[in-house]
Amino acid sequence: MLGLGVDRLQADINRLLTSLFHQGVLDEQFLQLQQLQDETSPTFVYDVINIYFDESEKLLRSLRLLLMDREFSDYKKIGLHLNQLVGSSSSIGARRVRNVCVAFRSASELNNRPGCLRGLEIVEHEYHYLKNMMHELFQLEQQRLLAAGVRYPM
Repeated sequence: MLGLGVDRLQADINRLLTSLFHQGVLDEQFLQLQQLQDETSPTFVYDVINIYFDESEKLLRSLRLLLMDREFSDYKKIGLHLNQLVGSSSSIGARRVRNVCVAFRSASELNNRPGCLRGLEIVEHEYHYLKNMMHELFQLEQQRLLAAGVRYPM
């Protein structure tokens, strides 16, 4: 019975990942990240993704603060934040977040405040969708490991 639960959970994980790839949420870089995980670092992907989320939250907060300032005119600063977000999104395989950041950066290069505000809204939407899907993936993975009887050293 234990094996059936593990198999079902693995199938759920595979379905979720397949869906995220078909939607363009993730790309092959995420698979490469997964390949770096092994028995010596069983939470590697989880740890890297959580660092990404922590750093991205800071960048998104900074972008929002910059754009909420009515006197704001330093669009290069927005571009720098977006470059960081593009790079980190690329490194974990967050394809859709990366792509909408690139579009947002185009608006900042044109000093287009309304375009930047809309770009931020879209980036935040894609970011939160990714975060929710990764949370679901990690919950399934944790359930699969528990069902398999895997215990990590503390």
